[in-house]
Amino acid sequence: MSTILDELQWRGAVAQSTDETALREALASGPITVYCGFDPTAPSLHFGNFVQLVSLRRMQRAGHKVICLVGGSTGLIGDPKPTSERVLKTKEQTAENVARIKELVRPFLDFEGTDPSCAYPAILVDNLDWTAPMSALDFLRDVGKHFRVNQMIKKEAISARLESQEGISYTEFSYQLLQALDFLELFRAHGCTMQIGGSDQWGNLTAGVDLIHRVEGVSVHAMTSPLLTDASGVKYGKSEGNAVWLSADMTSPYAFYQYFLNVEDAKVIELLKIFSDRDQAQIDELERAVEQEPFRRAAQKALAADVTTLVHGGEATAAVQAASEALFGKGDLAALDAGTLRDATAELPGGVVVPGTSLVDALVMVGLADSRNSARRTLAEGAISVNGAKVTDGESVLRSDQFLNGDVAVIRRGRKVLAAARAGAAST
Repeated sequence: MSTILDELQWRGAVAQSTDETALREALASGPITVYCGFDPTAPSLHFGNFVQLVSLRRMQRAGHKVICLVGGSTGLIGDPKPTSERVLKTKEQTAENVARIKELVRPFLDFEGTDPSCAYPAILVDNLDWTAPMSALDFLRDVGKHFRVNQMIKKEAISARLESQEGISYTEFSYQLLQALDFLELFRAHGCTMQIGGSDQWGNLTAGVDLIHRVEGVSVHAMTSPLLTDASGVKYGKSEGNAVWLSADMTSPYAFYQYFLNVEDAKVIELLKIFSDRDQAQIDELERAVEQEPFRRAAQKALAADVTTLVHGGEATAAVQAASEALFGKGDLAALDAGTLRDATAELPGGVVVPGTSLVDALVMVGLADSRNSARRTLAEGAISVNGAKVTDGESVLRSDQFLNGDVAVIRRGRKVLAAARAGAAST
């Protein structure tokens, strides 16, 4: 790729920009300073935010200066949704989320200046630092006077809300002024001349571009990426209820890995381009594999490994790969650590089984047989394994030592049907 903009475009990470010719010239003559903001309206960022984090990371590695902004003030207000008013978080909740997200973004960017592939360390800021000291009168006089209501109501989310029965509060209506103020503040303090975000943020980004032009007489840049959608066309995000979280305590590394491992063929190359560091030749080869040998799922395996390593680290990726192989291949379930085993079996169907229960009864209890007679036939056919070991004896029981970590025994029927027998206490 000849420039970072060319690379981002090839990777499908560019939807809109204010002036592509001017932006291309600025990037070529750089370095420039670019920022992206993340509002702490949840305790974690999610898959949708990850697009922007990866773009910031690419910009930093291309020799530009990057700023990661966590919205301690904008998170208290909430970016307007097209459909309904957001439920406001308390100041305490927002502060907790800010602290979590600040730690979450650190592995993605070089904030310490120790990565030789990055010319400049990243900067981490909180917009509450400059918004909280500003009085309402100063905000209205210094920022609000530069905005025209007839232009503000043309923003997509705001116009949709104005046409609804619910309408929109002045609080959410003012959000774009706060985001514009962020761009102005970062322009003044750090020489920041570019903001990136999702395409649903276009109105907020251009509000900042317009404010800087009016106040400082300078032209700056904005660029958005397309919103990623699932197979049904619904965007990924916490508001939609289908978020894949970046925090391990909200989406486990195993569930995260499995999500990307199960991406449909029609989406996998798009996601590889956006999230992976693999080059064009490597991705072209994986695209051919999807077309010629889709059953091998080589592209999905590459995507899952690359993204899980970036988010959770190489050690976590190795652990979840071992868990996946143990559940669905020929790996050793007993070798898994307790946390990985718990995550790997969390979504399996099953039931509570007291150690010492006959395997015939256990198969019925976990849903792998609809009757004791059916369970006996399945055992006799050699179709049952416990923790990867085949069992054919109809008189077998689930022993205490078969409950790994004293917690769960994984029972398989055939090659692909799994269930979890979770250890229960005997009734007295």
